[in-house]
Amino acid sequence: MTPALSEVALRSGAHELNIDLTDVQAARLASYGALLMKWSKVYNLTAVRDPDGVLTHHLLDSMAVVAPLRRVLKTKGWEKIRLLDVGSGAGLPGAVIAILCPDVDVTSLDAVAKKTAFVQQVSAELKLPNLRGLHARVESLADRYEVISSRAFASLQDFVDGSANALGTDGIWLAMKGRVPEDEIKNLATGTEVFHVEQLTVPGLSAERCIVWVRKIL
Repeated sequence: MTPALSEVALRSGAHELNIDLTDVQAARLASYGALLMKWSKVYNLTAVRDPDGVLTHHLLDSMAVVAPLRRVLKTKGWEKIRLLDVGSGAGLPGAVIAILCPDVDVTSLDAVAKKTAFVQQVSAELKLPNLRGLHARVESLADRYEVISSRAFASLQDFVDGSANALGTDGIWLAMKGRVPEDEIKNLATGTEVFHVEQLTVPGLSAERCIVWVRKIL
């Protein structure tokens, strides 16, 4: 039997991240964590499989980008947008964003079929019409997205270069990183710029975290 996540700890962590969870959102996040642990026993989706680790290293770590993302969407005046999560694996942070931001249509992209199949299962079981898993390489995409995200997917330059054709007009990149990648920022290709580096504090996680926000120079 898969051990359960602590809903008290989940709500407490969300509160520290300035997120007020509805009962439905809390239940979906807990169910997502349970599915992640269950599937990982067979399909090796993640090396972190205990409830406390899944809560801090996956759920809260992914939730840390939600308030900054909401702020940026409000600043830009965007309401209904499309977000591409590159190298999403088991849906991190894509599935978490879909649960907490119903007005964001999330495509969780990965080159490993079993991982996108898991995301599709999450979408079906948790009734998330704004989440889909896509098995493909980012370079092959023809669609355009307002936001393209990644969580430790690749170097900043490789992430931006590889997904540039999928970025819509006035779109932005959201790169989740550990410590601020100064060298990667310096090596960004001409025609792009980092417009903000945002330090994050993840409840229960002592490691450094930040978001590097990138855009094209028009």
